[in-house]
Amino acid sequence: MKKNKRQANSVPLGRDHQNPSSQKTLRNSAAPGVLAAGSATPVFDGSKLVNIKVIRGDKTYELPGKGGTARELAFLPSNDCFSPGSLPVLIGAGSGAALEALVPILEKQIGPDFPLAVVDKEEDILAASGLRERFAHHPGIVFISNADPGAAVSAMTKWQDKHRGLPLHPLENPFYLRIDRDYYSAVRDACRASREADFWSKTAYPRFQSDKPRILLITSRYFLIGEIIAACQRMEIPHKLISISDGEFAQTEFVENMLSDVIDFKPDFVFTINHLGVDREGVLAHLLERLRLPLASWFVDNPHLVLYLYNKLVNPWTAIFTWDVDNIPSLKKMGFEHVEYLPLGVDEKRFSLPAPGFVCPANWTADVSFVGNSMVSKVSSRLNRLPLAPDLAQSYPEVARGFAEANHRSVFQYLQEFHPGLVPSFNALPSVEDKLGYEAMITWEATRQYRFSCVSATLDFTPLFVGDEGWKEILPKNGSWRYHPELSYYTDLPGFYPCSAINFNCTSKQMKGAVNQRVFDVPATGSFLLTDYREQVENLFEPGREIACYHSPEEAKDMIARYLAAPEERRKLTQTARKRILAEHTYEHRLATLVLTMKKIFG
Repeated sequence: MKKNKRQANSVPLGRDHQNPSSQKTLRNSAAPGVLAAGSATPVFDGSKLVNIKVIRGDKTYELPGKGGTARELAFLPSNDCFSPGSLPVLIGAGSGAALEALVPILEKQIGPDFPLAVVDKEEDILAASGLRERFAHHPGIVFISNADPGAAVSAMTKWQDKHRGLPLHPLENPFYLRIDRDYYSAVRDACRASREADFWSKTAYPRFQSDKPRILLITSRYFLIGEIIAACQRMEIPHKLISISDGEFAQTEFVENMLSDVIDFKPDFVFTINHLGVDREGVLAHLLERLRLPLASWFVDNPHLVLYLYNKLVNPWTAIFTWDVDNIPSLKKMGFEHVEYLPLGVDEKRFSLPAPGFVCPANWTADVSFVGNSMVSKVSSRLNRLPLAPDLAQSYPEVARGFAEANHRSVFQYLQEFHPGLVPSFNALPSVEDKLGYEAMITWEATRQYRFSCVSATLDFTPLFVGDEGWKEILPKNGSWRYHPELSYYTDLPGFYPCSAINFNCTSKQMKGAVNQRVFDVPATGSFLLTDYREQVENLFEPGREIACYHSPEEAKDMIARYLAAPEERRKLTQTARKRILAEHTYEHRLATLVLTMKKIFG
């Protein structure tokens, strides 16, 4: 089944670190890599620094160069224009002449504790000039040396926030555009945008003043976004879309665009799915916290496999909604104050009764069908790509088997309790992404094993399998089943489900107590569903009257035979399920619950 998901996490903006020294330098751990691209050599006349020879690639520059100090001071304003109403930002420190000239001006205009940010990622030039050491005694001077422009803008924004959000006043050393135009022009443009409009005061409007809050919706190709947009339209909830694309969140203009949307549309909160659009370093979370604009993030996949990658995201302006109630304790343990249960639902306009005269294609018709991924290629591709130690690579089927039966939601916690000997190898994986990849692989392998055991119960009834080619590898090659390639979730499945007497379902092991999408979609089309039992199903349906559940593959086989022989019983159960779904489990119901919850928390 193709749902056209996109990766849950967006491109990170970069990492900023606060240097504990009195120099207050915000530096990036990757910054020393700059030295590989060039070098800077100081030239002294006695004890006085007179020149810095800078090499970038095949080009050699000199600071301050021809014209000497006067050249480096030329970009400073001719008049004293600084006041407590703006924040000066020196873009490129050069040899230090401009900084030395600025200090007495700022002391005179503002006072000895004047604020000044120096944005300069050229670690070799900074080391040659010794500026950080020379100006360490000035408490208001902050050096921002992040190697990524987005992270530099984030650090600038946080510094600005500490100074009442005053507009930024950029002072741009033109030499720095010559050595890295993309980086320094991005910083300059962000400063200019802040100077030209006082965004922060314009965003201080009252929230939740209407019965229908205004939603700023971060959109992507993820399958649930369309359903949320459709629900907003049917409920006449004012909403505006921010479409994200690969790499957008590495661009400085993200901050400007977000603020512009907030000013123009005046949303009551921002909404996203699975933290899509929320960068790992917390730039968006910090921005929304500063705006006092709430963020609602609805997780419809395992949140721990997403939030594991993130830091600095826990703040009182974020509300987490999860489709699996079992995630609530662990999410609260992570520090999230507002965590709510919000199960999946259905778009009843898309998954509806077949149109009059609809005829099932012959290759869709079956007594029993199963739609889903075999997980074969998912597991093998991850296994081949990960740098696993031999013990992790050899033990993964056994680990997955045990994890499938355990109550643990975290693979790492399961390892700690049942396979402590594997923990050192897990901890030795070189990156957080690799650790996450291993956890995902174990979850997929657990699902593969469990799914195979469940669907094997259907083989006596010549089932139809819809999914990937992996089914051909693991199912018997004796003609006991039929195969159909993957179908589109949106355009095909609403018509496919009514073509089977029994739609068979078995849930992924990423959700051990929650129900999946098919529990709502299939009955909404007037079709019968037989699903594996999950504890949380009883929060949504009455088993035996509104939904048919099996507890084991053996029971599933008996129930298939029973329901195939009882079409009237299938019809009655499906009707009651559909009635309950339309009354309680559409995406309009889910959105109404989310909106009401956000208003109660933040209104």
